[in-house]
Amino acid sequence: MTKASDRLAGKVAIVTGAAARGTGVGNGSAVAMLFAHEGATVVLVNRSEDRARELQQSIEQDGGRCSVYPADVTHQPSVERMVADTVERHGRLDILHNNVGFGGRARAEDMCEEEWDRVMDGNLKSVLWACKYAIPHMRRAGGGSIITVSSIAGVIGLRDPEFGLVAYSTAKAGVMGLTRSLAAEYACEGIRANCIVVGMVDTPMVANLSAEAREKRRLAVPLKTTGTGWDVGWAAVYLASDESRWVTGVELPIDAGQTRLFDRPG
Repeated sequence: MTKASDRLAGKVAIVTGAAARGTGVGNGSAVAMLFAHEGATVVLVNRSEDRARELQQSIEQDGGRCSVYPADVTHQPSVERMVADTVERHGRLDILHNNVGFGGRARAEDMCEEEWDRVMDGNLKSVLWACKYAIPHMRRAGGGSIITVSSIAGVIGLRDPEFGLVAYSTAKAGVMGLTRSLAAEYACEGIRANCIVVGMVDTPMVANLSAEAREKRRLAVPLKTTGTGWDVGWAAVYLASDESRWVTGVELPIDAGQTRLFDRPG
């Protein structure tokens, strides 16, 4: 890891879905590690406390400050307590990074209400609840940075031969709309809201892919390189820091150009 520059010194950050689901560095864990590395005090929110404790150990070994908060962010009362406990313990809240998300299991013709609600709750409603309870504390602190995580699935049509993406794509498009609305509603109070649109990065979530499938993913993007959680993490550091003090309402693609650049056929 590069030498710390204290870009987030003195700030308190919540990162939801902080710990990776498997071996390696996921988007949330990279964000949490870099936030701490840059001087923030980080609250690691995760359903699996054991995985969050492992992440905590890595951060503290690097000299960072963090704590673990086990919670299900789809459960509104749990989110309210999560934010209240953070502020009670650390005195303020400056950064909210909404990283929780997961895919769907059905195409449109096979969709049931239970599956639709499961995906919407995890990817979209969880963001709303976290923002609802974080915003009043950010207002009292004189401002703050809300970062949401969307996906290229919410921007362009994607097809997966195994899983239906209709619910996931809809939810991630909703995350972008929610972010724009938050940016508009709270800009005058110094609360910024920005969205990271994540492409096909190599994280523990795709660890089961074959070497052939990974190579196809690499060649599918204009830069012809493989992205990682660290690429997402450094984008989050920028949006959380005062370097982006004049940036709000943006959708920042971290996708090797996939949603903006297209190869010419032939």
